[in-house]
Amino acid sequence: MYSIDGSRYSGSGTVLRYAAVLSTLIGEPIHMYHIRAKRDKPGLRPQHLQVLRACRTLSSGTLEGDDVGSTEIRYTPGQTLRGGQYDLDIGTAGSATMAALSLIPLASFAVKPCLIHITGGLFQDNAPTAFHMRETLCPLLRRMGIGVQLDMVRPGYVPKGQGRIALRIEPAAAPLTPLQLLERGAITHVGGISLASHLDESRVSERMAEESTRLLRQHGYEARIEIMHDDTAVQKGAALFIRAATASGCLIGADCTGRPGRRSEEIARRAVRSLVEDIDSGATTDRHLADQLILFGGLARGRTSYRIPGVSEHVESNLWLVREMLGAETRIVGNLLTIDGIGFRPFPT
Repeated sequence: MYSIDGSRYSGSGTVLRYAAVLSTLIGEPIHMYHIRAKRDKPGLRPQHLQVLRACRTLSSGTLEGDDVGSTEIRYTPGQTLRGGQYDLDIGTAGSATMAALSLIPLASFAVKPCLIHITGGLFQDNAPTAFHMRETLCPLLRRMGIGVQLDMVRPGYVPKGQGRIALRIEPAAAPLTPLQLLERGAITHVGGISLASHLDESRVSERMAEESTRLLRQHGYEARIEIMHDDTAVQKGAALFIRAATASGCLIGADCTGRPGRRSEEIARRAVRSLVEDIDSGATTDRHLADQLILFGGLARGRTSYRIPGVSEHVESNLWLVREMLGAETRIVGNLLTIDGIGFRPFPT
């Protein structure tokens, strides 16, 4: 059994989610304590419970301590990953995309395809949006051999949530192919999506698109921003996503969501600033992909290498987990992150 201090490095829900995922894949139980000890509300939140329970369900495992606020859990995975159809409802505006990110590696090694519907928040601060996952992470994972498709059924914002995504994953041809993004190359296209729900009269979608296009032009980039009006969300809300694609196949994304008091133009400024900072850093990934790709690199066969904008706590956490639980070798030299993956294959069913 792995004994894991959940307060190490970022001390966030990411440590919990990824530890549970890796435990399920390798078939080894975990005991985690001090869960989210560094957060304002320590312990499990509803979105973390849904991931834990999904790990238990997919593998037919056992779980103790799965209550909101719990700071300690014991989880023993089963010896198979079943696949099939699942419906997860976080019940709050907690991030549905972070839950999806955790479930992709599990479903990739299931014995049959998975269709997972997740209800919760899709657009919020401090979590990658559904657009970022669909337009940057998923295309890169498909290059690694993961047949993943994410569709937004309904947007969801803070505080009511109730957004919905559909996640379809085909079993991967194990082991995964390593990802090599060593040089960024010239930027060939900049595009994005400007979404607003129940805000047509205020022209929020148009204003975010116009301001981001203007700011990007100042930096030398001509952008095509798709304008989306939505009337299916349960509340008003807005989100802006921008992505740069390069000649070498890199995808660099940035996003920002609306909140009371945050004007459309400020949303555009924040998203553009994030994108330009990551481009100017010389990275071949953005600040979200930098940590999201680590687990998949640890599972792949051979060396995954890419350049990151900076070493965040999430990067440190995820590198630690793939070293401790998978035995993958990792290193960072300058801005080049390298993972020597283990060539993971699922256990026999």
